[in-house]
Amino acid sequence: MAARTEHPWPRVEPPEPIGYAPPGWPDRVRPPGAPDWELTAAEFLLDCCPADYRRYRLLRRHPVVLARFAAVFVEAQERASREGLAGVRVSLADRVAPEVVAGAVEVWSSQQAALARLRREVAMVEEALRGRRFVPKL
Repeated sequence: MAARTEHPWPRVEPPEPIGYAPPGWPDRVRPPGAPDWELTAAEFLLDCCPADYRRYRLLRRHPVVLARFAAVFVEAQERASREGLAGVRVSLADRVAPEVVAGAVEVWSSQQAALARLRREVAMVEEALRGRRFVPKL
C-alpha cells in the first residue's frame, strides 16, 4: 500500500466565479451573481417599461415582479409592431408617396427586430431573477 504524500502548502480552491452572462445578455445588466446585479437588472427592466412604472415601490422592491411586468409590456409592443408592419402599406398607400411607404416599412421592420431582441433579453433577466443559473457551454 502506497503512503499518502502530504504537501507542505495548503490546498487553494479556485475562486468562485462572479457570474456568467450568456450570449444575448443585456450589456447594461451585470452577470447574475455579480455584486449588485439585481440593481442593474431592475434599472434595465424599468427602462423597458412605461415611465410611470417607476413610481410603484412594489416593482422596485420585487425585481421578479418587475420582470414579469416588463415581459408583458415588451411582448405587447412586439405584437403591435407586427400588426403595424402588416398594415402599413395599405393604410398609407393613398396618403403618402411610395418611397415614404417603403421608408415606413423599414422603420417598422427595424423596430420589430429591436423588440424581438429586447424580448429575449427581458426573458433571460427574468429567468435569472427566478433563480436560473446560466453556465458556459464548452
